[in-house]
Amino acid sequence: MKLLEILKGLNYKVIKGNISVDINKIEYDSRKIEKGDMFVCIEGFSVDGHKYIESAYDKGAAVVMCSKQLANLPDCIVIKVDNTREALAVGASNFYDKPSEKMKLIGITGTNGKTTSTYMIKSIFQHSGYKTGLIGTIANYVGEKKIKTERTTPESLELHKLFNKMVVENVKYCIMEVSSHSLSLDRVYGLKFDEAIFTNLTQDHLDFHKNFENYYKAKLRLFKNTNNSVINIDDNYGKRIYKDIIQNKITYSTEGHGDVMAKNIIPHSRGIEFDLYYKEQSVHVNLGIPGRYNIYNALCSAAACINEGISLKNIKEGLENVVVPGRCEIVTKEYDLGFDVIIDYAHTPDGLENILNTAREFTKGKLISVFGCGGDRDRTKRPIMGRLGSEISDIAIVTSDNPRTENPDLIIEDVIKGIEKDNYIVVENRRAAIKKAIEIAKKGDIVVVAGKGHEDYQILKDRVIHFDEREVVKQIIEEVR
Repeated sequence: MKLLEILKGLNYKVIKGNISVDINKIEYDSRKIEKGDMFVCIEGFSVDGHKYIESAYDKGAAVVMCSKQLANLPDCIVIKVDNTREALAVGASNFYDKPSEKMKLIGITGTNGKTTSTYMIKSIFQHSGYKTGLIGTIANYVGEKKIKTERTTPESLELHKLFNKMVVENVKYCIMEVSSHSLSLDRVYGLKFDEAIFTNLTQDHLDFHKNFENYYKAKLRLFKNTNNSVINIDDNYGKRIYKDIIQNKITYSTEGHGDVMAKNIIPHSRGIEFDLYYKEQSVHVNLGIPGRYNIYNALCSAAACINEGISLKNIKEGLENVVVPGRCEIVTKEYDLGFDVIIDYAHTPDGLENILNTAREFTKGKLISVFGCGGDRDRTKRPIMGRLGSEISDIAIVTSDNPRTENPDLIIEDVIKGIEKDNYIVVENRRAAIKKAIEIAKKGDIVVVAGKGHEDYQILKDRVIHFDEREVVKQIIEEVR
């Protein structure tokens, strides 16, 4: 593509060279540069792309886009912009012929519920006859084709490449998780959403945002460029978002004052039933995922689909047939143990509290929890999770999660600082912790293994090992039976 076409809509200054050239492709990783590429210098937290200009040029970069004044200019075209992250987003969109404008985008933001809600909406659209795409934590999908994901919301270059694949495959709707990081780092810069959904705001990512106000403002950015906003009006920050935005708004609630509501809620061990109301219409939903908090996920999904003209009948069908890996997933259905093991992705205080309270509702015996906290992440939530795990569980087993570069024993020390009861034990090795829980479980008990859910790996210092808790639980059951 002509460089001039890539630069359309950007405010830029040509520092050196003639921009009437063809560009092979765009890259922000100098290691991926090939002859004729454009290298965009992104300033990260630990790496500054400007330091790799020479490397990119040596590999054949025809164009360098920077945001800093360069002391030494490479012998190629040099373009300067104010913000290379924004420029990357616009340039990538232009390079792939603005694919996001050729389908409908539905974006979901919030601390918890994003993943489950994307799967619910995907199921609803599919049962309504629409081909869909999904971008999120567990995986990316183009129709039924599953693509491995590296982060919740990809960098803008990869994002537009994915959009382009969806357009080629005639995808009508793309449902995507929009993380606070991606909003702050301009990964979704310039995107126009047909539906923007707010689930909730609770403690997470304060290592990045520093305080709740910054966290909230990052989330708010999603609602500045959308046709419709779908808001959890039961959440305090949802009430604030409702006041802070002016475009079309639809609210959802279980407390009786939303546009879309759930009434007559009946929880049980294998799911939860409720009546979904919108205006004068209602439909009974038997959701196959336990947990009152999943009603909120169902309601926001229903509200967005109602805005898109989907009938309550199709919404019911989609919700009742949804499957979400690693979200309140009972992994012992095939065994007659007398107790069940549930795995869940809960890795925040609110998430852990939700899954444990959910399990408590249908636990006849003891509730046994296995949980830890990730390394190189928000340390302030660790003692909070320790306190919640101990308070709600009958037995809490504190273990390792993804310690990354931190010492797992020190992470566990942070967790147990919040524990006031003596109903906990520490088993640092995660597999051994799960085995301990299964060994002590008796008839009527529920074991909740929280923190990893769908993940099939564990990050230990400088290596990643295979660790799929579905497999681990089954192996342990075979060992102890």
